[in-house]
Amino acid sequence: MDSRTVLYFIIAAVVALVIIGAMVWFATRRRQREHLRQRFGPEYEHAVAERGDERRAVAELQAREKRVAELHIRPLEAAERERAAGAWKSVQARFVDDPPGVVSDADRLIGEVMAARGYPMADFEQRAADLSVQHAGVVTNYRAAHDIAERSRAGRASTEDLRQSMVHYRSLFAELVGEEPVRHQEEVRVDESTRRTSDR
Repeated sequence: MDSRTVLYFIIAAVVALVIIGAMVWFATRRRQREHLRQRFGPEYEHAVAERGDERRAVAELQAREKRVAELHIRPLEAAERERAAGAWKSVQARFVDDPPGVVSDADRLIGEVMAARGYPMADFEQRAADLSVQHAGVVTNYRAAHDIAERSRAGRASTEDLRQSMVHYRSLFAELVGEEPVRHQEEVRVDESTRRTSDR
């Protein structure tokens, strides 16, 4: 085998290695994206829209996973769940009399439950980002409910908006406490009353 043939063989081997390396790299990236898309659901698209670029969104979501893995998130103990459920029932029961105040209290209660579980109480966007790692299915609800609560503080939320905010908060609360809260009679009255109000 002459030197030219050897050189061609070496070049072909290097090119093949580069192609194989590129294929492995693209396959790994594809698997990472698919993992994140499945784990985060709609939050994946939200991150892409926020970052304006899928590569940056992937880096952001991976950073969230790493950050939350280093936190000491824990489930609530039975007594804590019971207290939280009682507090939720009390808040929900007052909706008919004071919808804006109840939404504000629900927002505060969600924060208290998150803190009890070990989530850092940073600004809202950081809380939502942290929550999205383990509760991606309801983080959209959290954002929607919080947005309505903010509009309510500015006097720009209707009773129907506030009712919808409570529906969002309730689904988030259920996930945070680790069980579906019992639909108390007071909650049924809240839904029925607010629907009647919005139909007028």
